[in-house]
Amino acid sequence: MVLKLYNTRTRKKETFRPLDPSNVRMYVCGPTVYDYAHIGNARPIIVFDVLFRLLRHLYVEDHVTYARNITDVDDKINARAAEQYPDMPLNEAIRKVTEETAAQFQADVKALGCLEPTVQPRATEHIEDMKRMIEALVAKGCAYAAEGHVLFHVAAMKDYGKLSRRSLDEMQAGARVEVAPYKKDPMDFVLWKPSKAGEPGWPSPCGIEGLGRPGWHIECSAMADRWLWEEVKEKLTPEGLKHPHVFDIHGGGIDLVFPHHENELAQSRCAHGTDLMANIWMHNGFLQVEGEKMSKSLGNFITIRDVLENWHEFGWPGETIRLNMLRTHYRQPVDWTFEGLDSSHKIQWDWYKALKDVEPANECPESFLNALCDDLNTPGAIAELHTLYNDGRYAELRKALDFMGFSGKEGKLLRIKGYAPQILITPSAAKIEEAIDARLAARKAKNWAKADRIRDELAAQGILLKDYKDPETGEIKTKHEIAR
Repeated sequence: MVLKLYNTRTRKKETFRPLDPSNVRMYVCGPTVYDYAHIGNARPIIVFDVLFRLLRHLYVEDHVTYARNITDVDDKINARAAEQYPDMPLNEAIRKVTEETAAQFQADVKALGCLEPTVQPRATEHIEDMKRMIEALVAKGCAYAAEGHVLFHVAAMKDYGKLSRRSLDEMQAGARVEVAPYKKDPMDFVLWKPSKAGEPGWPSPCGIEGLGRPGWHIECSAMADRWLWEEVKEKLTPEGLKHPHVFDIHGGGIDLVFPHHENELAQSRCAHGTDLMANIWMHNGFLQVEGEKMSKSLGNFITIRDVLENWHEFGWPGETIRLNMLRTHYRQPVDWTFEGLDSSHKIQWDWYKALKDVEPANECPESFLNALCDDLNTPGAIAELHTLYNDGRYAELRKALDFMGFSGKEGKLLRIKGYAPQILITPSAAKIEEAIDARLAARKAKNWAKADRIRDELAAQGILLKDYKDPETGEIKTKHEIAR
């Protein structure tokens, strides 16, 4: 079975050949913990969880290392801490925000059916690793200190921009480049900066006086190097040792290609003198909500917690969120809609009803695995799940669902608010009222068959009708509620 993955670096689908088959290594950019993770953040988490599961199947669980970082030092964190806890010293407020948000993130990810990565390094626990990398860059003439800052000098890397395939002019025009007098070039970016009073700070590298903190890009470079090289190099075979400071796969959202991943790549290559940082770069596509770009200004900014608890008045199962995300190929844009989510829920309910008391098969069907091995073609894999269901191959269906992170258990599909999971809620409020009026008219006409049919049709769509007598007029009236 051959795994093929699309490589952003080469712009083509390639056969995956790990640098060391006994130590396959993957790094994925994780959350900055200052707020609930939004539904767009859920996409790479789910996508690379499926890839993690596939790699463990192909190369054995103990031979795969998956690192997904947690950024817990950042300007956004500082601002949120000051806003939420104005009466606390800033450092205490920051610690409170990052601990609370990290715990929220872990709970949300668990609800989505994701495995824990092998390691989840936190930026604040790797400051010394970052400082060593910064000092190596300065020593090699790829970075310089200026007015309390250390900056990477983009001109020192001749093929900077190769990952995103942008010229320097395009990158400068498309980025929010900070113009500062201490920069040698406007495109030079921060590796280290001075901390303001009360902000988190550590003794600065390169002989700089005072406390400072790292830039965003250097954090991932240092943590990836620490956990995918330093911590595993003693276990690497001679073949793996031929590629120092290089690992197999780097993943994240397409929005990270520039500047974040471009800068990571530059720092790591220059610090270690390598041609590569990661052999394969993978990026998932953008997410829209109901056909529009997600943004707070449009009022459609949706967190994972929102969907789990109260999106379109429903609390949705994490397994349904997962399926709905995987129905679109990871490299394609996905449109997150209420209709799509409800459809995914109905599909799962049909599958899971058939799996009651069914034990999983010993192996997944080869056609299912082949779909996943074709650049993580989850829509193709889901099509195979439909085939297994339609053909009554329920033991294989349960095995394949488990492989993709689905329990196959009806109880897992109960919505948090208790809505009946077999119901597909489709009618609008206006349609419900129209149906109620038609039923009342049928009752008055003593057309009991029609009245019963309307009641049953609404029940099938998740709407229960209750008749009652108006206490003032004695007239029969009807109210409705969601099926529970």
